[in-house]
Amino acid sequence: MPKKHEVIINRAWCKGCGLCIEICPKKVLGFDDQRKAQVERIEDCIGCRQCENICPDFAVTVKEGKEDA
Repeated sequence: MPKKHEVIINRAWCKGCGLCIEICPKKVLGFDDQRKAQVERIEDCIGCRQCENICPDFAVTVKEGKEDA
């Protein structure tokens, strides 16, 4: 089974630039009604950390979870 990942968006730091949304190869992220990044499809996350690496405000954190048993 693939590992599960957790994507955490610090809404206080997110300025809504959309870089994380655009770079995600699996389209896991999207905008909420306040134009802040939000996780929409966590089950599709492959843990590539591109969203975390591109965020100029360090508002995105990707944590690797455990494999399902």
